[in-house]
Amino acid sequence: MLLSALMTGVTPDPDFTGWSTNDDMVLAIDLTPAAVVPTVKTAYAVVQTGIEGLDAQLNPTMTEKNYIRAGQSSIKTGNQRTFKPGGDRFIGDEAQDYMLSFGVAQGRGSACVTNYVYFNMLTGVGETGQVSIVVNSDGAGNAGEASAIDIELKKVGATPTAYDYTAI
Repeated sequence: MLLSALMTGVTPDPDFTGWSTNDDMVLAIDLTPAAVVPTVKTAYAVVQTGIEGLDAQLNPTMTEKNYIRAGQSSIKTGNQRTFKPGGDRFIGDEAQDYMLSFGVAQGRGSACVTNYVYFNMLTGVGETGQVSIVVNSDGAGNAGEASAIDIELKKVGATPTAYDYTAI
């Protein structure tokens, strides 16, 4: 499903307060990362069909030091943003078909890099950046079971930047 279709009829409110569920979080990837100016609302596919869970992690990097008379100090030096969508293979889903395409699944370097947006659809607020798509398994399971997929999306390049769906 394209991001534009998901958000049809949805009006994010940056001032929203209240409970948020995992279903309110949107991860969408750029299907044409080589395009000069991608249109986020139309060229991005939502990672959702067949996905049971999306493990979104910041994975902070730290340095530990001991200082005279101050003792041990922990200093956060950065984050390694990762997403791990887990679920079953659904052929015909734009996001899965892109991530599991031969060029990406077997690719190296920039062939596996795409743009992403990750935001809360209630507020429209989140982040955008680039990820490297790592396909660990393009189908696993026993006879008669759904074909499970194992994919990781790991930040590459610059630190992600703030994103506001309502501003585009």
